[in-house]
Amino acid sequence: MDDNEIMRRFKESGALLEGHFKLRSGLHSNRFFQAALLLQHPEVAGELCAELAAMFADADIESVISPAVGGLIVGHEMARALKTRAIFADKEEDALILKRGFAIKPGERVLVAEDVITRGGRVQQTVDLVESFGGVVAGIAVIVDRSGGTASFSSPYQSLMKLELETYEPEHCPLCADGVPIERPGSK
Repeated sequence: MDDNEIMRRFKESGALLEGHFKLRSGLHSNRFFQAALLLQHPEVAGELCAELAAMFADADIESVISPAVGGLIVGHEMARALKTRAIFADKEEDALILKRGFAIKPGERVLVAEDVITRGGRVQQTVDLVESFGGVVAGIAVIVDRSGGTASFSSPYQSLMKLELETYEPEHCPLCADGVPIERPGSK
C-alpha cells in the first residue's frame, strides 16, 4: 500500500480536518488528523494496521500495548495481525497505568502502538510504563507521524505515513492572532 492509497483512505473517511486546533501536545495547527474517523471503519482499520504490523513481523512480538483512547483500535488490530494479545494503558492524572488485570512480564517483548504522534509524549509514557515492569520495547508503531521528524525513540520505530502538517507554539500561532476560534478535537 503506497502513500497515495493511504491518503485516499484518509480523505474518503473525512479524517483530515481543517480549521484551528489545539493538539494534545499543546501546539496549535490549521489541520488535524482525526484517526477515529478513519478507524471507525473496521475493514479499513484492519487493512492499515495489518500493513503496519507487517513491518514488525520478524520482531518476535509477544504483546501489543497502546495508550487509551486513541491507540486502542490500532493496538487491537495490530495484535490481531501479529496473532498476539492486545492490552492498553489507562490515563490517570496525566500518567499511564496498567489496570483491568493487565500485566507485563519481565523480559516480555512488547510493541507500542498509537494512532498519531506530534511530539511523541504519550508514546514515550507508554515506553516508560513497559520498561517499569521489566518489559522490552521491541518496537513502536504509529499510523501517522506528524512530528516533522522530531519524534525519536530508543526502540525501532515505524509509521504508516508521515504527514507534514504545520504546527505553531501558541504564542506564535497566526490563527490565534487572527481570532480564529480554536477546537480541541482529539482525546483530552
